[in-house]
Amino acid sequence: MAAIFYAGDSTVKFNKIATYPQTGISQAMLWYLKDSVDMKSFAQNGRSTKSFLEEGRLSSIEKEIKKGDFLFIQFGHNDEKEDVERHTDPETTFPENLLRFIHTARDKGAYPVLITPIARRLFNSEGVFLPGSHGAYPDAVRRTGKKEGVPVIDLTAITEAYLASVGDLASKAYFMWPGDNTHLKPEGAVLMAGFLCQELKKLGSPYSDLLEDGGPIKENEGLDVS
Repeated sequence: MAAIFYAGDSTVKFNKIATYPQTGISQAMLWYLKDSVDMKSFAQNGRSTKSFLEEGRLSSIEKEIKKGDFLFIQFGHNDEKEDVERHTDPETTFPENLLRFIHTARDKGAYPVLITPIARRLFNSEGVFLPGSHGAYPDAVRRTGKKEGVPVIDLTAITEAYLASVGDLASKAYFMWPGDNTHLKPEGAVLMAGFLCQELKKLGSPYSDLLEDGGPIKENEGLDVS
């Protein structure tokens, strides 16, 4: 049985009833995965690559992950925070930390997958979507993936294009709005997981082998993600 080990933050975390309706992408992915695929979500609220590593969470993954498994790596929301416990530099420490995740997966014979952070739901007073809320961090993920030969699923580009297309009002249904333009409701998590799974499908085997055949995997064709 293949397993997905998912490292990330609160947008990824598997939530319980105490935080309902907040829902993470790792949680919603269960709708799309084959029954034989095990989801092991190690994502936690507020974590950056730095705090995730320093708390020993990657070490915990290393103890369990095995040949043929997958390590999904999705950070950026908290690496951009200014506090010393979490902040990393997108040119230096952030990609260096990503390499530690990649090497851990490869050393165990697992498949690393880099995933850029989902866009924040930000619109101006005229209802125009404002891209770029994660600054240089998504591009750092893209560069690291290209340099290391690791697949990159660019959820930043996909979700920015999607939010711009559906607009301010409609996009509120996917987030913990009002007052929260970062975390997802169940509908939003299913949508974002659908985007992720659509990209896994495009990568082909072994990534597409994780997915249930058929079903409402969300297409992002036609969206401008350039």
